[in-house]
Amino acid sequence: MVNAKLAAQSHPDHQTIVKLSETVAFGGKELVIIGGPCTVESLEQMETVAQKLSISSVQALRGGVYKPRTSPYAFQGMAEAGLEVLARVRSLYNMPVVTEVMAISQIEVVAAHADMLQVGSRNMQNFDLLKALGQVDKPILLKRGLAATIEEFVMAAEYILSHGNPNVVLCERGIRSFDDYTRNVLDLGAVAALKQITHLPVIVDPSHAVGKRELVAPVTKAAVACGADGLIIECHPEPEKSVSDARQALSLEDMVNLVDALKPIATAIGRTIGAGCTPTPIFCAA
Repeated sequence: MVNAKLAAQSHPDHQTIVKLSETVAFGGKELVIIGGPCTVESLEQMETVAQKLSISSVQALRGGVYKPRTSPYAFQGMAEAGLEVLARVRSLYNMPVVTEVMAISQIEVVAAHADMLQVGSRNMQNFDLLKALGQVDKPILLKRGLAATIEEFVMAAEYILSHGNPNVVLCERGIRSFDDYTRNVLDLGAVAALKQITHLPVIVDPSHAVGKRELVAPVTKAAVACGADGLIIECHPEPEKSVSDARQALSLEDMVNLVDALKPIATAIGRTIGAGCTPTPIFCAA
């Protein structure tokens, strides 16, 4: 990839470390586990999630507040009210949060509340958005497009890097195929390739890849085994009642059990899974 001047790996040991917080970083020996619901629905919901995950080996929370939905009539997220929920839970439980930004106009408010800004698969080639995120002093989680080639994915990262932001994490979340048994096709070959082609951390979203909760655990284990630097997994206090992507969400108990089951796999390949975060009684400023 001649044109990927900034994303390309210059030698086998060239690996960028992207810090999510003072204690959590992508690209090192320790895998980063991000968990939470597809959509922020209420403060009570997110506190329940954080209470359970903060005492496990999950280091960060996810939750959408601006939601790109196929139908314009589906729930579009809580917007700024959802960001306030994330900020409160982030402070109470000492867990960094990741959430999606869909438009340039949303960047400032999302950056003020979240630790990492996610670019969803539908926006992977929204070049104006990528350029703007290149000027933000926050790490960016870039998801692979629905039908993007590996080169297109890397070049999307190049847009962010070339506009000044070196803190980009790539996320393989499955690509569209002719087979609809799984929601998408998880391309673990791309994970291995990206680890050789680029110096950027690469994580996997097994939830959107398979779309069925009973398939999440097996592909998650495979993702760790093939070299992913972390995972972002959907879980919910009551998965069947989730306002979006209910079919793929794990229960909180299943999420904790899955992360525990990953530890021997991580050890076998020379990686570790951390101890999670320590809750703190600090409240958000008004």
